Amino acid sequence: MSDSWLDPTGELREVVGDCVHCGFCLTACPTYELWGEEMDSPRGRIHLISQLLDGAEASPAAALHLDRCLGCMACVPACPSGVRYDRLIEAARWWAAEPAEPVRALPPRSARQRALRAAIFATFPYPARLRLMLGPLRAAQRTGADRLLRGKLAERLVPEVAAALRVAPGRPSKGAHRGRLPGFVAARSERRAVVGMLTGCVQQVFFPQVNLATARVLASEGCDVVIPARQGCCGALSLHDGRRSEAATFARGLIETFERTGVDAIVVNSAGCGSAMKEYADLLRGDPQWAARAEAMSAKVADFSEFLSGLGSAATRHPLPITVAYHDACHLASAQRITRQPRELLKAIPDLQVAEPPDAGICCGSAGIYNLVQPGPARQLGARKASSVAGTGADLVVSGNPGCALQIASALAAAGNPKPVVHLAEVLDASIRARSARSLL
Repeated sequence: MSDSWLDPTGELREVVGDCVHCGFCLTACPTYELWGEEMDSPRGRIHLISQLLDGAEASPAAALHLDRCLGCMACVPACPSGVRYDRLIEAARWWAAEPAEPVRALPPRSARQRALRAAIFATFPYPARLRLMLGPLRAAQRTGADRLLRGKLAERLVPEVAAALRVAPGRPSKGAHRGRLPGFVAARSERRAVVGMLTGCVQQVFFPQVNLATARVLASEGCDVVIPARQGCCGALSLHDGRRSEAATFARGLIETFERTGVDAIVVNSAGCGSAMKEYADLLRGDPQWAARAEAMSAKVADFSEFLSGLGSAATRHPLPITVAYHDACHLASAQRITRQPRELLKAIPDLQVAEPPDAGICCGSAGIYNLVQPGPARQLGARKASSVAGTGADLVVSGNPGCALQIASALAAAGNPKPVVHLAEVLDASIRARSARSLL
């Protein structure tokens, strides 16, 4: 089989050659921790990818091992040789998602898997379509039909549907924010920056209160906040599933949208989105019309905690006597290497205590669409995370990614130990506005 389309620049062969098979990645890999199977470890998958680059024909088993990777990137900072495993697994997903017919590096996924992915990518990147799903979801939750569809029979027959309902957000509390954000929120003190804000897809539909809190905190810290009304998907889900052409289309649209704002920085409150947007320069580097624009865009992107940490606090923090367990979202900690800033922002709140789960940096099993397309392993990882969080005795969990929030809340509920899972912005907002700790519970 010709491999020219698999690695046209030779970059992947160089990355494969960097791996010395030392094994430091093994303890960082969630799927290796689950099963102890070499082919479900980063170095095992690197070996599989190396064989594909050498022209081997992949078996269905090899494709399964690659598909079972979460893409959490925990192995990347753990590797002493600096192997860019993220480049390899994203390439493998691209080979599966966008094969250059008649050349195919991996056997086709089952019709069921293809249909499931088609449904996901026809819905989740489009907030208007995602909102249409809320009506049937709320009706199922009111009538209890969702419990039937999460039962043991459904788990055997339609595990993907059961998984989706298991992690779906619950009914919002009375008084929860349901309106749209304004296009502009003025600084509430001396202006220190003009920032754009990404509203996201899942974030704006399922967690509008997080976006509202984000805008309030930024304004309280002296930022004029520009929130483009018609901003589209950033392409994160598409990019991380190997749908590079689709991700590039989304990226171009978002670049155009924020170019018109003229902001100093673009603040992102979703770890997966921020990670993808920082990769725009790489995604569009082969497009002469967009490469420079993508690089300029990526340079402006900052995670919410990263931006606030660099800006420095101006707004007064009021006491919040509460204990929180902080969970490192993978695409924040491993992909963006942001771990210190969220913790420092939390610890700066008077009377607030930060409890560290033993596996704070281990993936919870959400991983983009992983908990929908690989519900079994995702549920195992969720259960481990729930046990770890419960052991801290914390009152609530803080995370920086909507997928993690849904996954961890579901796992805690399944374990009989439900706890609120909130965003850092909500905690800071409560402290700045002198709200009670009870408002977060």
